[in-house]
Amino acid sequence: MATPPRRPTDPMAAAEAAFKPVKKPAAPIREAAAAPNVRELVSIRIDRAVLDHFQEDGPGWQDRINDALRQIVAGKPQV
Repeated sequence: MATPPRRPTDPMAAAEAAFKPVKKPAAPIREAAAAPNVRELVSIRIDRAVLDHFQEDGPGWQDRINDALRQIVAGKPQV
């Protein structure tokens, strides 16, 4: 009765299989906010002159920046 071989029949194929690059799973796609028009906390860098422009009218400057950005987005054609 013949005993099965202890080593792979092709050592080169076994070595290549051992060092074959593993495919990484794709990063999960970020889903949109659960509720529409929900604001998210973000951190951005803005030029001092731009910040001064929106802050000169007092409180509510973040809302004014958001409104200005919303107008720009609404006027831009969708690609």
